[in-house]
Amino acid sequence: MMISRRATLRLAAVGAAAILASKPVAVFAAAKVRIGVLKFGTVSWELDTLKRHKLDEANRIDLEIVYFAGEDATNVALLAGAIDMIVTDWLWVSRQRSEGGDLTLVPYSTAVGAIMVKEESPIRTVADLKEKKIGVAGGPLDKSWLLVQALARRDHGVDLPAACDVVFGAPPLISEKAMQGELDAVLNFWHFCARLEANGFRRLIGADDAAKALGASGPVSALGYVFHDQWANDNPDVVRGFVKASKQAKELLARSDDEWLRLAPLIRAEGKELEKLRDRYRQGIPRRPVAEEAGDAGKLYHVLAAIGGEKLVGRAPEMAPGTFWPELAK
Repeated sequence: MMISRRATLRLAAVGAAAILASKPVAVFAAAKVRIGVLKFGTVSWELDTLKRHKLDEANRIDLEIVYFAGEDATNVALLAGAIDMIVTDWLWVSRQRSEGGDLTLVPYSTAVGAIMVKEESPIRTVADLKEKKIGVAGGPLDKSWLLVQALARRDHGVDLPAACDVVFGAPPLISEKAMQGELDAVLNFWHFCARLEANGFRRLIGADDAAKALGASGPVSALGYVFHDQWANDNPDVVRGFVKASKQAKELLARSDDEWLRLAPLIRAEGKELEKLRDRYRQGIPRRPVAEEAGDAGKLYHVLAAIGGEKLVGRAPEMAPGTFWPELAK
């Protein structure tokens, strides 16, 4: 049987289509990034925004948020390789590097704690804290507490731990005792301070003020997104994608009040308290070149090491090179 030329061409086209259809289509799968965070920590606000607006997908990553009950658990999980990233402070990263580890960080927030007193309190300067009862969250080696101590010694000749009745406790408890009037002043984490500000308290001095007075030329991120150098070297585009997604989430939170209203149930705040948390968060968005932050962190390292000693920094006399991710610190 003779087949026409047109029919032959039609059959050839069908065959070619079948062959093309049988070939796998290239699909660029998003790279998984596992980040460990505290269930009710402030980092969740940014990550919720990032996921809600699919900023991870837009930057070709698949962010998996793994919740932990405490900071120590996130540290252990990162070191064990169970997760890819956590949020913690640069001093811990530096110590790990000094002891042979390969952790590094990308700045997350410059928001830091402050000493808070009631609006009507007669305490007006750090020197006025002498013989007062101070509540401190974070323990005796908390960076904010050490920076304020250093400033008090240098500028006022006051040894706060010796001159005051200092009590340590969990952040919520410290704030509750302050509200009840059982403490003359408190040094708490930034978001607890913001809530106190919305409820009749004022800032006596912030750790950021102390840092600048002690040599920093600008805001230094207290916390950063921390990961292993090896993982970053193996997945540079993944890290860049996450950094870009994080920046986009921050930009959205910086400009949109509606986004904060959406987050209100997660933040567990409303009205004046939500506004104060929003404003303090925005002030803490890192905006300086990473190299400048790293330089100032190196200066503050010496101040902190002089007070905290080996319990804080180990035996390293300097902040470890590479503490801030070299890719961004160039």
